Amino acid sequence: MKVVLLGSAHPLRGGLASYNERLATEFQAMGHEVIIYTFSLQYPSFLFPGTSQISDSPAPKHLNIKIKVNSINPFNWIIVGNEIKNLKPDLLIVKFWLPFMGPCFGTICRIVKWNKKTKIVSVLDNVIPHEKRFGDTLFTKYFLKPVDAFVAMSKSVKDDLFTFVTTKKCALNPHPLFDNFGKPVSKIEALDFLKLEKNVPYILFFGFIRDYKGLDWLLQACGSNTLRNANFKLIVAGEFYSDSEKYLQLIKDLNLESKVVLKTDFIKDEEVKYYFCAADMVVQPYKHATQSGVTQICYHFDKPMLVTDVGGLAEIVPHMQAGYVVQPNVEAIAFAIKDFYDNNRQPIFEAFVKNEKQKYAWSKMVKAIESVM
Repeated sequence: MKVVLLGSAHPLRGGLASYNERLATEFQAMGHEVIIYTFSLQYPSFLFPGTSQISDSPAPKHLNIKIKVNSINPFNWIIVGNEIKNLKPDLLIVKFWLPFMGPCFGTICRIVKWNKKTKIVSVLDNVIPHEKRFGDTLFTKYFLKPVDAFVAMSKSVKDDLFTFVTTKKCALNPHPLFDNFGKPVSKIEALDFLKLEKNVPYILFFGFIRDYKGLDWLLQACGSNTLRNANFKLIVAGEFYSDSEKYLQLIKDLNLESKVVLKTDFIKDEEVKYYFCAADMVVQPYKHATQSGVTQICYHFDKPMLVTDVGGLAEIVPHMQAGYVVQPNVEAIAFAIKDFYDNNRQPIFEAFVKNEKQKYAWSKMVKAIESVM
């Protein structure tokens, strides 16, 4: 087939770009022709909470990426829509994660459909956003209408979709393995790279720091009576996308300065492996969620996980096998971390993760997309 993928890709950085590039690579490996249309402007600067939207890593040479989409310029949407329409691809894939993108993606999709050939499938990160804003429902409805079919990556997202759309096909396929961050390295090599002590166990909080991800709960757990004297440190690796001051103050108030390692610059793709390989377990103390790409990085690096029982996280992390699924509160998080170290759960969990990750092949996502075309 001729396939066009509409969404984030290089020179943009982050998990969305990594996902789309990996999906395009899998389609190419299966013999399809793929073009990615990415953003020349993804977010206006006043809407972007991070330091930069642009990657300083080299572009993937094996992918055909066109940097053409402006998320806030309606005239651009018409130009891009007509360009893709005239290409007459068999399939247009749109990765949807935020209602803000609804007007842009919805307009492009409507124009593409005029060619009477292209099928449009959306891979859904979210339908109802984590952080609600004015216009969310209207923008989401506008995007969903021209799409022919969907693939949801968790049951909660599929359920959310059916509050908007009930007559279109939707396959359920979990987030595939994030296997594009390089091969695992030894823990010693990882600690050397990060310049961390070698005689201390580490747990990891990884990813952009937003309020819904519950870092405050994890810090409170680390400062609780349950864990205050426990022998481990917490690595916080990821850029602040919400106010940093309240987290820094919490660390100070709980006297955690010696227990928390802050690596709060953007983590480059080529450095991700060191953070995961340095850690004994990765903690996702989310207050609400759908699914998470972090779990699929954990699977790639054979790391046990602690997740809260929100959204679709429990679908991906079998409790007491791949790690812990706990109630979303400070006490439950603290107890699980204590149990992990007190009962030496790491070897058993890691063995399960190594076997379980076979379920999350990218070829299965491709087949899910093809099945709803």
